[in-house]
Amino acid sequence: MLILRAYLAPVGLLCLSSCLIACTTPSDTVQTPAGEQAIEAVSAPTPTLPEALQEEFIQTQMQQGFTREETIAFLNKANYNQAVIDAITRPWEAKPWDQYYPIFLTEKRLEAGLAFWKKHEATIAKAAAKYQVEPQIIVAIIGIETFYGQYTGNYPVIDALYTLGFHYPPRATFFRKELGELMKLVKEEHLDISTLKGSYAGAMGYGQFIPSSYRHYAVDFDKSGNRDLLKSPEDAIGSVANYFHEHGWQVNAPVALPLNNSKSAPKAKVWAGEKLSYTVADILSPTLVLTDATDLDVSQKALLIELKQADKTDYWLGLNNFYVITRYNRSPLYSMAVYQFSQQLKEQHASKK
Repeated sequence: MLILRAYLAPVGLLCLSSCLIACTTPSDTVQTPAGEQAIEAVSAPTPTLPEALQEEFIQTQMQQGFTREETIAFLNKANYNQAVIDAITRPWEAKPWDQYYPIFLTEKRLEAGLAFWKKHEATIAKAAAKYQVEPQIIVAIIGIETFYGQYTGNYPVIDALYTLGFHYPPRATFFRKELGELMKLVKEEHLDISTLKGSYAGAMGYGQFIPSSYRHYAVDFDKSGNRDLLKSPEDAIGSVANYFHEHGWQVNAPVALPLNNSKSAPKAKVWAGEKLSYTVADILSPTLVLTDATDLDVSQKALLIELKQADKTDYWLGLNNFYVITRYNRSPLYSMAVYQFSQQLKEQHASKK
């Protein structure tokens, strides 16, 4: 195994684990795109449902065991919502890092996270041990996603997926599949489609699982007989841990490491959501090196993270666990916010013992 050890003096890179950021903007009440305030269907002309796509959806659901009548009845419950289109075209991740992280890394969220951890200490410890995922990552995800269940979204899930699946061409195929998954989920988990609310992208509950993730990764962690990600924090905790486990999380392995750049352009391309192709050795160079002395297998897969500040650009080395966080949300900014928030939580939780 090839090992690299780098010895370099620390530089003034962003370190939010030791410098807590307080934010008193409205972002403390609207925590994430999933946590919008009450959203009602916008009264605007409803686009015509493309007949070919409707028939394709019906045929797909019939192949999954539903009847034509059941599928049509399901579609008839959905309404077009222009607010969904508006929301997906202005995502938070479009902001530069220096504007993005203060939305999520706040003193208020940290305090809520520590309280949630304390209240559910035994459940979190059990999930962390069973699924081999550090507890702070579980707590961080639920905090970033919904402020611990306080802001789970107010878009009717069926309307959100219907709108995006039939009226948002850039990702219509994906969202039609999710609409089909929602139809299965409602039947399997006995959910009330008329009251089911979530994000503009159709994500639900404490951890904001889209229907396919709900069906495949949710677990009945409180042993109640059903997988309730909407009202059971225990099920949400176990399900988030299971999601990370199933996507290849490596317990006690590094997530991301800051780099010291001599202001020349990195030789590797900044990661933009693709599968990992670079190794650590491909990314590091004489002008882009680890900030702190660290033992690393330089043959392992890695990615280059770019964080744009007001007056400079910071670079980080993302490793397997960082990539796993991006399986939850493909934005590197989101994943970095989760990681840095998890470090805050870990440090403060340990100091209170």
